[in-house]
Amino acid sequence: MGFLKIMEKVAPHFEKGGRLEKLYPAFEMVDTFVYTPERVTTVAPHARASIDLKRLLFYVVIGTIPCILWACFNTGYQANLALQSLGITEPDGWRAAILSAIGIGFSPSNPFACFVHGFLYFLPIYIVTVAIGGLIELGFAIMRGHEVNEGFLVTSMLYVLVLPATTPLWMVGLGIAFGVVLGKEVFGGTGKNFLNPALVGRCFLYFAYPAAMSGDTVWVPVDAYSGATALSVAASDGYQMLAQQIELGWLQAFFGLMEGSLGETSAFCCLLGAVFLLWTRIANYRLIVGCLVGMIVTATLFNLIGSDTNPMFAMPWYWHLVLGGFAFGLVFMVTEPVSAAMTNVGRWWYAALIGVMCVLIRVVNPAFPEGMMLAILFGNIFAPLIDHFVVQAHIRARRKRHAG
Repeated sequence: MGFLKIMEKVAPHFEKGGRLEKLYPAFEMVDTFVYTPERVTTVAPHARASIDLKRLLFYVVIGTIPCILWACFNTGYQANLALQSLGITEPDGWRAAILSAIGIGFSPSNPFACFVHGFLYFLPIYIVTVAIGGLIELGFAIMRGHEVNEGFLVTSMLYVLVLPATTPLWMVGLGIAFGVVLGKEVFGGTGKNFLNPALVGRCFLYFAYPAAMSGDTVWVPVDAYSGATALSVAASDGYQMLAQQIELGWLQAFFGLMEGSLGETSAFCCLLGAVFLLWTRIANYRLIVGCLVGMIVTATLFNLIGSDTNPMFAMPWYWHLVLGGFAFGLVFMVTEPVSAAMTNVGRWWYAALIGVMCVLIRVVNPAFPEGMMLAILFGNIFAPLIDHFVVQAHIRARRKRHAG
């Protein structure tokens, strides 16, 4: 019996009214994973766009592809470079066994070897994220009797890309479970959450297990290797010392040849994603420009003030742009439509607030040199309030205009 015949016999049992009606959301998710649902409105008066939620979310995932590819390459490159510096030619572990068995090796000058090595770190983290987070979303859909959408595809990808490659898999599962349940599902699911669920999961891991999410030993997946990130060097000795201490120039930082979370290091790959999202109109330009303006103005203000004790006061805005997770957060987190402000004026204020807060946290807070994750969550909290004031201002202006 062919596959289509089997589907014809099985499908009625899963549909509404069938014996397996409770599993309808799961069947619906599988049925519409590739194909557009038949219920999509295509005629007036309700049609507003030629794209449904599925395609919109897939576009965001497509926008992350450059960061995904770079995550695999740079993770393997940093690992192979660390192995070379430590003089280790035959490392332990199942990844090393696979690379040795297929004869790829661990040369940092071999791009293919670097990519495969990094992919062997990326893939398990993503599998665990999708398995646990997807099952939780499916469980909530079955319990509530509604359909499963593809929102988790974006959440899972963003969550993986902001994790260090050394994150234990049990911790990966715990973080995505926390992010999905307390960051989204308790508010009703996709489209009803006011916080970015990927960042909620990442933030939970940072505060619950700080030793595994920060420090000099978590960014390169090689035992006994310790290397400071660019932001930690800039915070302790100034950005001028990056070239001397870790041999990092601005262009090298822009393209992402440095230690960091899986997909956050390359501002260039984030820029490619931004171009795609702006071209497809998935991202709103006000959010990107507003955040950049807030960051540039605040960083320049600190440059003008100066400090004899805090070297971060002197770091210019173009270094803030390429270090840490600013570029990744700017493109894929700030522009997230559900947790961002909804009004056009509110988007400017919301994005500018995030840019200002990121620099404030990086410069003024001595315990947290990154800042972008907390700044975005801070902006998420204030987004509804910003929209409220914008709407009220419009109402008052309309009343004043028509008072006579």
